Amino acid sequence: MATFTLKDGTELFYKDWGSGEPVVFSHGWPLNADAWDSQMMYLAGQGYRVIAHDRRGHGRSAQPWHGNDMSRYADDLAELVDHLDVKDAVFIGHSTGGGEVARYIGRHGTKRVKKAVLISAVPPLMLKTEANPGGLPLSIFDEIRRGVIDNRSQFFRDLATPFFGFNREGAKVSQGTIDWFWLAGMQCSIKSAYDCIKAFSETEFTDDLKTMTVPTLVLQGDADQIVPIDDSGKLSAKIVPDGSLTIVPGAPHGLCTTHADIVNENLLAFIRK
Repeated sequence: MATFTLKDGTELFYKDWGSGEPVVFSHGWPLNADAWDSQMMYLAGQGYRVIAHDRRGHGRSAQPWHGNDMSRYADDLAELVDHLDVKDAVFIGHSTGGGEVARYIGRHGTKRVKKAVLISAVPPLMLKTEANPGGLPLSIFDEIRRGVIDNRSQFFRDLATPFFGFNREGAKVSQGTIDWFWLAGMQCSIKSAYDCIKAFSETEFTDDLKTMTVPTLVLQGDADQIVPIDDSGKLSAKIVPDGSLTIVPGAPHGLCTTHADIVNENLLAFIRK
């Protein structure tokens, strides 16, 4: 197992596969780097170096009590890519990981970033406020917190269904995918899982998006039941200075799994463009 110890003593697990131009992945909540298996296998096979880490408190990384906020996540990513001396990389984030990528660029600039991709990502802001009337009410995120605290095992098993769109008419349900989502969620520290809800729902990313001056692809399904596209992808694509929006018809939040071929084709085309 490849691990790297951060300045605060937290140990991060990461994968570093292949060779060539680097592609750096940031996963969603409550998952880990394995969420990118389809994309990493595909792009490594196309001649790229692919890197993905388990966020602090998630997967195989250490489970610290502190630091479960978006700025710390971005700083962890910065320490990792500095350690690996990644240059001219494509940074790709899904869901919470999209927020991590945006905050990384907002805090650390684009010196190591060639392009960026936000997939079903939480920016610019998930929470409903006076300035963001299209967001989700705080009660929704309080329910998620309650589910994590009361019975996270059952909560993660139930969450997998809308996450992958298995509750939609005509969907091909995969019990294996549900089981994997449950396992990844249970590998996450309950403290990190709980704290990360506030991080992904209440962090305002508008200023970070404005700093994303590199070519940026915003990719999302129009059947996303977790991060509504009208208040996320469509807005982010307008805020990012050099952004383009690609909507995948009928795709759910977990489209990197359910629509892996489409996602991979779009990523490769964007990277090569």
